[in-house]
Amino acid sequence: METKNSSVVTEFILLGLTQSQEAQLLVFALISVFYLIILPGNFLIIFTIRSDSGLTAPLYFFLGNLAFLDASYSFIVAPRMLVDFFCEKKVISYKACITQLFFLHFLGAGEMFLLVVMAVDRYIAICRPLYYSTLMNPRVCYALLLALWLGGFAHSIVQVALILNLPFCGPNQLDNFFCDVPQVVKLACTDTFAVELLMVSNSGLLTLLCFLGLLASYAVILYHVKGHSSEGKSKAISTCTTHIIIVFLMFGPAIFIYTRPFQALQADKVVSLFHTVIFPLMNPVIYTLRNQEVKTSMRKLLSQYVIC
Repeated sequence: METKNSSVVTEFILLGLTQSQEAQLLVFALISVFYLIILPGNFLIIFTIRSDSGLTAPLYFFLGNLAFLDASYSFIVAPRMLVDFFCEKKVISYKACITQLFFLHFLGAGEMFLLVVMAVDRYIAICRPLYYSTLMNPRVCYALLLALWLGGFAHSIVQVALILNLPFCGPNQLDNFFCDVPQVVKLACTDTFAVELLMVSNSGLLTLLCFLGLLASYAVILYHVKGHSSEGKSKAISTCTTHIIIVFLMFGPAIFIYTRPFQALQADKVVSLFHTVIFPLMNPVIYTLRNQEVKTSMRKLLSQYVIC
């Protein structure tokens, strides 16, 4: 069956994370436990922020959306990977592969832009506090949220459009546990240099620029709070430290994967595992553990249900 791009490949074979049965069982157990513990925590964060009228500041609005994005992102790769551990032949259809790739970059780019928005929010709150309520009103927050979703969609649709124009006529083994741009492009039956260059620019350069911009913005914020009171300074540094940790967790693996030519390295699969499964689930939890207001509200919420 041929597609519009003259492909004869209708499915891809995923080679998986590892060929060792023992290693697969170990990874399955660890990810299952991690998934079952941390994922409900993300939904608890969302529910806490939605139900507490005291958590209406833009910071908590964006934190709730981060938890939603990360929870959604974790459903793209992890469930299928866990099922594939028990399959001798791991097969994914061409359409399912493109769909997975689209949502991976759609939500991934959306989260990247959300972290940029959160940095802007912290900059205004700390460096321009008198203008904060005016600049970060609910209408602006919703507009920024819409912009980051549209940005993620635009980024992802470019990736998909470039791949749909490639012919796939022979090899169909993806050396990974999910579909992503570097592995799929390498299977095309044509010279992909120009496409790789465009995709590195679209993903890698964009990721690197956002990463450097975020580090610069937090450096400015930390420099600005030097003259603040001890209490205000401590809270600002704690907030910025949390954001910086998330920035490194989010952007470090992405820069490693997308800012170089599509050449396979031994560390690719491990980095991809952390990038697509582990870190997305951890991000909101890290924010929450370092945010006293959310922790207090969460304890109240849990105590109400325990008492009931």
